[in-house]
Amino acid sequence: MAVRLYMDVHVPEAITVQLRRRQIDVLTAIEDGSAELADDELLERANFLGRVIFTQDIRFKAMAENWQRLGKPFAGLIFGHQLGGTIGQFVKDLELIASASNHDEWFNTVDYIPY
Repeated sequence: MAVRLYMDVHVPEAITVQLRRRQIDVLTAIEDGSAELADDELLERANFLGRVIFTQDIRFKAMAENWQRLGKPFAGLIFGHQLGGTIGQFVKDLELIASASNHDEWFNTVDYIPY
């Protein structure tokens, strides 16, 4: 099954729009009514929904890495530093991830883009 993505609150809307134009299943925390949740609650929410979360928040990434060490389950996290790539690069990599991998491959995984 293709990877379904969940966008953290601070991800630029342009990334979500471009992914949807490419037929990628994307839900934002804002659309989900979860914009006010703390990072740990948002990671739990994405896990509950079976979606891999994309964030550009380094503290969020660090928390997910701590969950990895503790063996606390989550659906996966993709991190892209705000200064580490362009919107186009993030869209290209997220599209590749969503179309060429499956949900099970992301369980308890933290990965970095752009590649």
